[in-house]
Amino acid sequence: MRTISASLFSLLLVTSASAAPIFVADYKSDADAVVYVTKYKSEANCIVYESRYKSETGPGVWFFTQYKSEARASIFYTRYKSEADLVVFFTPYKSEARCRY
Repeated sequence: MRTISASLFSLLLVTSASAAPIFVADYKSDADAVVYVTKYKSEANCIVYESRYKSETGPGVWFFTQYKSEARASIFYTRYKSEADLVVFFTPYKSEARCRY
C-alpha cells in the first residue's frame, strides 16, 4: 500500500460544511489517490457513505461530482488491493461513516 498524501488524509477526516466532493478519474495518473473497494468492513481504512446531496455533512461522507474542478480530491478505482492508497467499504448507513488512521 502506498503512502497516502497529507491533503487526501485531511480530506477524509475533515468535518466540513458539506460532503467531500470526489471526482472519479479515468486514469491513475490523474488521481490524487488510488482506491480499492472491499466487500469487508473490517478491511477498510474508510467506511464511506455516498451522499446524494452536496450539503450533507460528516466524516466519511462523499459526494461524487462529474466535474474535476468542483472536487476536493480525485480518485481512481483499482481492482488490486496491493496498489491502493486507500481501502474503502461503502455503507448504506450514514451513522457508520468514518475513517481510521
